[in-house]
Amino acid sequence: MRSIRCAAAGMALAALVLTGCTATDPAPPSDVGTPTATVRTLAQGLDAPWSVVRLDDGGALISQRDDGKIIEITPMGQQRTAGTVPDVVSGGEAGLNGLAVRDGMLYAYHATADDNRVVRMPITGEPGSRGLGAPETVIDGIPRAANHDGGRIAFGPDGMLYIGTGDAGQRERAQDPDYLGGKILRVTPEGDPAPGNPFGTPVYSLGHRNVQGLAWKADGTMWASEFGQDTWDELNRVKPGGNYGWPLHEGIAGADGFVDPVAQWPPEEASPSGVAVIDGIVVVAGLRGERLWAVRSAESWSLFTGEYGRLRDVLPGPDGTIWLLTNNTDGRGTPHDGDDRLLQLRFPEG
Repeated sequence: MRSIRCAAAGMALAALVLTGCTATDPAPPSDVGTPTATVRTLAQGLDAPWSVVRLDDGGALISQRDDGKIIEITPMGQQRTAGTVPDVVSGGEAGLNGLAVRDGMLYAYHATADDNRVVRMPITGEPGSRGLGAPETVIDGIPRAANHDGGRIAFGPDGMLYIGTGDAGQRERAQDPDYLGGKILRVTPEGDPAPGNPFGTPVYSLGHRNVQGLAWKADGTMWASEFGQDTWDELNRVKPGGNYGWPLHEGIAGADGFVDPVAQWPPEEASPSGVAVIDGIVVVAGLRGERLWAVRSAESWSLFTGEYGRLRDVLPGPDGTIWLLTNNTDGRGTPHDGDDRLLQLRFPEG
């Protein structure tokens, strides 16, 4: 056995124990089980959590899908409600979803009675007494439905806000560049179409079924996870103007004019959600698959299968740790004691 020492956001990360790799055969096995790690619970008793973002003060904010609450985790480890995002109307997969932070503002993707939208709110107060200011709409009119609502948001290395949406059940319209569903959108922090977008609109890429995770490598390469239907879930390398095939293709098709995924998995092994990049390794949280997928080049392997149940989000934590957000209380999982939880995993050096 050997371990790969990883780095993320400038922090050394001892992570992802690999087995069966040699100098002549670097491909990892498909499942390396459970690496040795010290696990610490940072938050517990969460209700259908969806996204977690770290704050510069050492704390974090977590979204709860069904009740619209934002939970603060203080630098000292206390847990409290910072506020409730106004006008959240939940139902099915819709509600309060992805979060992002920029310049003291919390950006949140959420459903209303009529649409999905992104709002931004000032983060007020000091650590341990954080609150939310009045919301300002960044972009609205994203279609909502009981399922396929997308919801992941993230700021890219270019300073633009990227938004993963779902087709909202209108599968054919994922191919329509004038429809905001089934797309990855790219807008300025104020919500205008970002300069250089391929269609002159918020649309950055199309032909998606239900985008769930967004992340970038150090070289600027963008990655997105996506729920398939019955055959293949996908991890895609995202290009401006790229067409990712839905509903004409699911998984690797080799069809002219469409971009194939870099990795694909049967839905029972994945249902891929949040994505992070750790020293060139793309790490994907699996819901139905109840595991963490790691992808290097075109090879993928899984870790922690069944250890923590459904995994909704993953991100680099402080001091060489990895954070995992479980998602066992959303009606599709089996809650464990203390669920749902934000977990911190620390790996041994070596």
